[in-house]
Amino acid sequence: MPPVPPGWPAAPAGQPQEQFRSFKASALYCPKCREATPVRERLLLVLPDGNLYDYRCARCGTSTGSKTEKNMKDIRLIY
Repeated sequence: MPPVPPGWPAAPAGQPQEQFRSFKASALYCPKCREATPVRERLLLVLPDGNLYDYRCARCGTSTGSKTEKNMKDIRLIY
């Protein structure tokens, strides 16, 4: 692990930093607008192992990408 720059808080040993577990896109390339545009994140599916999100162009509504966010805690399904 690289050294922590001066003035930055160090993460406790053995625990990953929470801020880097999930990223959210703020702009992606839109094929219809032909440039990087702001995007809106929309929940598509709730899956047993995580959630599927769709990113859409804020200008024209074209789908520009997707991501699957894995659940960090154990989920029990009741049948």
